Amino acid sequence: MSEKVLNNSPLNVPLLSEWKLGHSIDEEKVIVSHPSNKNTVSFFHTCVNGLNAISGVGILSVPYALASGGWLSLALLFCIAAAAFYSGILMKRCMEKNSNIKTYPDIGELAFGKIGRLIVSISMYTELYLVSIGFLILEGDNLSNLFPIEEFQVFGLSIGAKKFFVILVAVIILPTIWLDNLSLLSYVSASGVFASGVIILSISWTAAFDGIGVHQKGDIVNWSGIPTAVSLYAFCYCAHPVFPTLYNSMRNKHQFSNVLIVCFILTTAGYASMAIIGYLMFGSKVDSQITLNLPLNKISSRIAIYTTLVNPISKFALMATPITNALKDLLPRTYKNNRVTNMFVSTVLVISTVIVALVVPFFGSLMSLVGAFLSVTASILLPCLCYLRISGSYMKFEFETVTIVVIIFVAIAVGISGTYTSVVEIVQNL
Repeated sequence: MSEKVLNNSPLNVPLLSEWKLGHSIDEEKVIVSHPSNKNTVSFFHTCVNGLNAISGVGILSVPYALASGGWLSLALLFCIAAAAFYSGILMKRCMEKNSNIKTYPDIGELAFGKIGRLIVSISMYTELYLVSIGFLILEGDNLSNLFPIEEFQVFGLSIGAKKFFVILVAVIILPTIWLDNLSLLSYVSASGVFASGVIILSISWTAAFDGIGVHQKGDIVNWSGIPTAVSLYAFCYCAHPVFPTLYNSMRNKHQFSNVLIVCFILTTAGYASMAIIGYLMFGSKVDSQITLNLPLNKISSRIAIYTTLVNPISKFALMATPITNALKDLLPRTYKNNRVTNMFVSTVLVISTVIVALVVPFFGSLMSLVGAFLSVTASILLPCLCYLRISGSYMKFEFETVTIVVIIFVAIAVGISGTYTSVVEIVQNL
């Protein structure tokens, strides 16, 4: 999807700001597939694009989320899904109020001016950066599990298996960040639905036919783990920044609500199935990535692990490119189109993600932080606040207004508690 707002500034803001913020949306998440610039995308293809946007590495962590909160926390997954679906509907209503809205920052600006646009953009860029780091951690964890190697010394520094593979994957990924044309990668990365399906089926096969079984009973509820569980559940539904592009690409925009219904029902069913199967297989011993628990001598396990490894490698460039483009725009005009300068900026960004991944190699805690601090903000809190402002319903005492206000306060509570818990876990593990 390459619907930049550079040539058609809908809300009369400076072109530089429009390009930077619009570009981050257009290539955010998976750059779902490549909807046409015209409104020609069918209902079916929009559903596929939406499923690809929502489906992601969160599926690896939902068993750990369920183990953290206990069986009753599964109800919170459905609550988060319902709130995220409803906030998607509110975004649709905002877009119906003004046909010039093309991106998520446009909604923020229409509601709260340039401050709203800035807040939305910061939340997106930060999310992209942290998820990119999570990809490197995921690759390092799984590759070191597949190919354990002994620790070795480089210039006096000890390099273990995880650190080695994080650096190796970054070196492999780096050339893809230098590419100007990401069309091929965007098609490869638009495989979230397929990858999620393969992972669920492979792990289910491992449970049913490869000797692990589903014999763990688990805990009914673990109150201390509820913040972590909710944060990881929220991370599964962080595709809202791409919704405006999906909406504007549709041939029949009135069907967008039905698109959301299909996407949220199917993805939630997948997440819930994976959570239940994984928890029954490994109980409280399930890792933050369920692939780390799988027996390596089984073909089904290796299929799940290899599928897990391919997707992040193809998606990393798509996550990092909006950030590098924004950074390049901060450079003096004489350097903006300089190939060497562009490669230098991209390389520095990748190096920074490697450093953070080596210093904070905790996938579960990092994704929990993303879910609590950013996904709750971008997928639930901001859509509700923007809708109240744009619709003017904040001045009316109606049932829907009360419902939205309740969702806002709950989202704030979840964000604060989840962020605090995640930060404490990261600090304790350092």
